[in-house]
Amino acid sequence: MSINAQSIKQLTDLATFNRGLSCYRQGRVFNFDIKNGYNSMLDEEIQYIKANVESSSYYNSYVVEIALRENFKRLSCNCTCLAFNDYGHQKACKHVVAVLLNYSQMAIELKEKNSRENFIENLIENYKNNFGDNKNSKQELSMDIIYYPIDKYEKYSSIELKLGVNKKYVIKNMKSFLEAIDKKQCLEYGKGFTLNLDEQYFNDNDMKLINLLLEIHELNNIIEANSYSSVNFKMLKGKKAYLTDMHVKRFFTIFKGKTINTINEFGTIKNIKVEDEMFPLNFNIESKDNKIYLSHNNKFNVLTKDGGIFYYKDSIYILTEEQIKLCKPIFDEMRKRRENQLIFSMKQGENIANYIIPALKNSGARVKIDKNIQDNFYEENLNTKIYLDKVDENISAKVSFDYGDVSINPIKSDLDKISDRILIRDLKEETKIINNINNCGFVEDKETFILKDQDKIIDFILDKVYELQNFGEVYYSDSFKNMKIYTSSNYKAAIRLNNDDLLEFSFNIDGVNKSELKDIFKSLKEKKKYHKLKNGDFVSLEEKELKNVASIIDYLDIKDSQLNKENIILSKYNALYLDENIKQSKIEFIERNKDFRELINNIKDIKELDYELPYNLHNIMRPYQVFGFKWLKTLATYGFGGILADEMGLGKTLQTIAFLASEKNGIPSLVIAPSSLVYNWKSEFEKFAPEVKVTVVSGNKSTREELIKDLNENDVVITSYPLIRRDIEEYKNFKFNYCILDEAQQIKNPSSINASSVKEIRAKGYFALSGTPIENSLTELWSIFDFIMPGYLLSNSKFTQKYELPIVKYNDSNSLESLNKRIKPFILKRFKKDVIKELPPKIEHRLVVEMTEEQKKIYGAYLAQFKDEMEEEINNNGFNKSKIKIFSLLTRLRQICCDPSVFIENYKGSSGKIEALESLVEEGINGNHRILIFSQFTSVLKNIAKRLSKNKINYMYLDGSTKIEDRLKMVNEFNEGTTQVFLISIKAGGTGLNLTSADLVIHFDPWWNPAVEDQATDRAHRIGQKNTVEVIKLIAKETIEEKIFHLQEKKKEMIDNVISDEFKDENIINKMSKEEIEDLFSIN
Repeated sequence: MSINAQSIKQLTDLATFNRGLSCYRQGRVFNFDIKNGYNSMLDEEIQYIKANVESSSYYNSYVVEIALRENFKRLSCNCTCLAFNDYGHQKACKHVVAVLLNYSQMAIELKEKNSRENFIENLIENYKNNFGDNKNSKQELSMDIIYYPIDKYEKYSSIELKLGVNKKYVIKNMKSFLEAIDKKQCLEYGKGFTLNLDEQYFNDNDMKLINLLLEIHELNNIIEANSYSSVNFKMLKGKKAYLTDMHVKRFFTIFKGKTINTINEFGTIKNIKVEDEMFPLNFNIESKDNKIYLSHNNKFNVLTKDGGIFYYKDSIYILTEEQIKLCKPIFDEMRKRRENQLIFSMKQGENIANYIIPALKNSGARVKIDKNIQDNFYEENLNTKIYLDKVDENISAKVSFDYGDVSINPIKSDLDKISDRILIRDLKEETKIINNINNCGFVEDKETFILKDQDKIIDFILDKVYELQNFGEVYYSDSFKNMKIYTSSNYKAAIRLNNDDLLEFSFNIDGVNKSELKDIFKSLKEKKKYHKLKNGDFVSLEEKELKNVASIIDYLDIKDSQLNKENIILSKYNALYLDENIKQSKIEFIERNKDFRELINNIKDIKELDYELPYNLHNIMRPYQVFGFKWLKTLATYGFGGILADEMGLGKTLQTIAFLASEKNGIPSLVIAPSSLVYNWKSEFEKFAPEVKVTVVSGNKSTREELIKDLNENDVVITSYPLIRRDIEEYKNFKFNYCILDEAQQIKNPSSINASSVKEIRAKGYFALSGTPIENSLTELWSIFDFIMPGYLLSNSKFTQKYELPIVKYNDSNSLESLNKRIKPFILKRFKKDVIKELPPKIEHRLVVEMTEEQKKIYGAYLAQFKDEMEEEINNNGFNKSKIKIFSLLTRLRQICCDPSVFIENYKGSSGKIEALESLVEEGINGNHRILIFSQFTSVLKNIAKRLSKNKINYMYLDGSTKIEDRLKMVNEFNEGTTQVFLISIKAGGTGLNLTSADLVIHFDPWWNPAVEDQATDRAHRIGQKNTVEVIKLIAKETIEEKIFHLQEKKKEMIDNVISDEFKDENIINKMSKEEIEDLFSIN
């Protein structure tokens, strides 16, 4: 059955479909069941569907029954809801739509599952058919190989093949043979045999040879393709495949341990074995006529130019790289002299003993010393002794190579004085030991080795000294053993929560005076590898644990003078950061006392804490709001502040009211809000916490003074940012229970009067509410934290240096991670998607509108004029000083896009966007929708209002001039259904209003900051909304508005990694490059 969203839409109207879609997305369909049946009258299979659908309130459910046939003709459909009966079975209700959508999704998932399963089954079957290449059903090919070594007629080795099943046939054309294999073609060799790899196969070893020959075939093709002369060498000729030295080695390696045939000048020799062992080289050393003779009795043929493969005693030997390196020079020289011996003088006997004999033995050769010279040589086992000592600030190493009774100093040795006999030394082992000592940094100094570099001394003592024990006996002097290097095993640290509710942090290095800690950390900052203590000992600075402690000290801004103290006193604010840093850095030596651990555990397990919710809010607050309440309570319990940064519409106000109601103790709390929201706060308290006594401080100066005098008679005091600035001197006399900032971005500028005023308020605890704690820069976040927990994010200048510059300018991920860890415990931000089951969907789309012809002409003319003005302004005043002028020009262009009459006097033409808006409003009203229209231009809104009046459409209007006390009244009237259209200035009404009766939001003009648009949309799309909210953004085609929209998309990620994705209006001009601004003035 083919059922999809499009076909389901045909069963009902669009509004009902959208409500059904909302039901489905919210997971309200349950007890879903499908049964297959047969209808004898129709002679057709029928699917019977039955399900329950929860009501919007979740207190009731409806039963839906549907019967479907294959061509999706609705045979019967029933729902127990009242709407279905009202429709008279003529169209589907939202519950039927939800069930059909659920069925559609299940069908898609089933189809995908079947597709995956079919693919897997086919894949397994394919592998079954091809497993092992079906060798059991094929015939094994038998192959004979004939190898032709290099001779006076041929410069290269070659091979020939015989191939068959029962009888073997000579491969007369090697090239055709390999081409047939390469192209998987059949090749006939007489009546008795045809090569066909679909029916035959090579054994594994023969296949290795075939692969080698295929490589030669490919190489031969390359040679032929680049050949311009008939005399050029070919690697495949007739029966033969010619081998380079590299191919010869690979050929014999393939047949190690097996036999092959080879032909030399005397004819065919069969069963020549390729040995899988080292070539048995035999050398003799003897003395004659006062000379030393080195000879060998190995009669062999060399099969490759590099001397790497020998034919010896009916066997092939492949020499090791070591054998080739050491023996080839000897054999080459002997062949050159045409004799199998080399002659040395007696004076060279020591070199023979020290170098030649050990080298030959290391290559696996047997060296026989003749009796007539044995008395001149002797051998003893090597025993190495190394003596380490501290000499001044350096380390000395005296090395002794002992052979029996003979001790040799490798720096100064005179064997002639030791004995008349020649000692055969193990120079390979001696060299290995000396190289190891040199690699540690030692250099020769008279008769010893000296290590002077201090970094290398540390490295040697900590690590490399132990490697020397692998080479012999190591002896240490007392002065060497007393050299001390402090590492992480010597660290001791603790964090405690003391009785004064402060943190105590201590760190020391066991055995090191605390007065030297500041110098140790200074050396660490200078990226040194060690620090030398006053007594000559060292502290290793390579320990990651020490670096992590230094990072903590640096972040907490602990001064050098504090490091001398037994305990460093810190604010409790730092507890969570310290705990997280310690765990992630795995600093296991830091002890944490019981009170500290309890503090951390309680904050991390907020859900488990038992804070009593005010009684009248039990059935009102949603689970995530209860969590927010507990989060505020937990932070308050431990003296912390926090930022409740939930997305607009999730109920920050309600969560805060619950918190303040639970904290009633006779001392008032202070709420500071934007002027437009002051009475909304009062109304919300009256609605949700009527037991809380609330007063609003407003009115003239004398009225406010009287209200402030009586603050203690209230539980909560509410005032605005403008009034707190004027009245701050009066408030200084009070210490409040808690101070709450609503829309806390109002203090984002730390040097503003708003910020400085609220930071003078004294209270037990501080909290901030803001869906956008960062709008443009990280300094804004710092300013809010400077209110809720002063000093926690350092001073402003240090915060900029440590975080803002590295993150914003250099995209430093480490600084970003550090800041995230720092602020995470004190910011609670949830998005609507986190509680999506509790909200209906929001459908957003752009509507690109064509301007009228007259509007286009005006826009084009002013665009060209403004572009010239901009360039002139930049040329005269420079780019940075021209930004105010540029913003003004851009604003004019945007006004022309909306309605040229607000900018051009006597403009009598129309506006494409207003015409489109009129159609949208008419359609929305006819569909019984309630509409919010936002614009940043009040002049445009007033023109829209005139059009609505002309069309006899009632509306409400709100901008910055609307009185605060009137706003709440207008909101209530709109929600009660007095009018269907609400015109709102985005600056005045984009935040703080609850307009959940609206289900259509129109943004008439794009705002620089998409977050502001989202906040405005959230006036309707918030908790309490029961309908799908449609959001339409009107964009004038091929204008600056399209460029603004694309710029929004581009800039959204600017600070998303810290908290959210907001940036600010005209301030964005200050962040834009010259090229970006020029693009705004370009013609599409």
